[in-house]
Amino acid sequence: MNCLLIEDEPLAMLRLKEYIQRIPFLRLCHAVDNSMEAILLLQQESIDLVFLDVEMDGFSGIQLLEALPKRPAVILTTAYDQYALKAFDLQVVDYLLKPYTFDRFLQAISRVPPPKQAEILNPFLFVKTEYRLQKVAFEEIKYIEGMRDYRRIHLDQETIMTLETFGELEQRLPQQQFCRIHKSYLVALNKIESVERDRIRISKALLPLSETYRHQFYERIGRNGK
Repeated sequence: MNCLLIEDEPLAMLRLKEYIQRIPFLRLCHAVDNSMEAILLLQQESIDLVFLDVEMDGFSGIQLLEALPKRPAVILTTAYDQYALKAFDLQVVDYLLKPYTFDRFLQAISRVPPPKQAEILNPFLFVKTEYRLQKVAFEEIKYIEGMRDYRRIHLDQETIMTLETFGELEQRLPQQQFCRIHKSYLVALNKIESVERDRIRISKALLPLSETYRHQFYERIGRNGK
């Protein structure tokens, strides 16, 4: 988890830095001594957890929390207990009263929800052939050809047949890598060798670019079609 430490007492900051460094899954990105600098960092960077001192000169920790429209997980640190009710109204994870031990710090960390992970897209799909589900890597696909009820997937080293429709395949292929060029053809953009007179060359194949998909295709490759 990416952490931001906001603390205006040097000794308290030093102790908390040491505690954070002892936890393998915590990464201290910044340590600052004022709320204004912290707000800028929270706007510019992806922070999962904030350790926030309550009483600071100028802009207090409570005021900082109230000013943030979207908050990461927050653990408050303070020598005063009168802010506890207000803190939990602001849905902080925990409230550490100074001085606190490493064991108490660990207890607070255990309450932090894990950060949301970015969606991981698999670089492959499984397609149904006649007898099995076959794994197909996106990078191996050159183009897909429609043949009546079947789709023929042309790979770098082989060709496989599937009953899946173009619509089904398009939903499962990354749009930034593949483009429909004809009612019977879908191509991998990075496999295209040349385009001439609305004919697309991939390896030894010369594929037609139909009027229906012409504008979309030239937009995808960054050309106006002229």
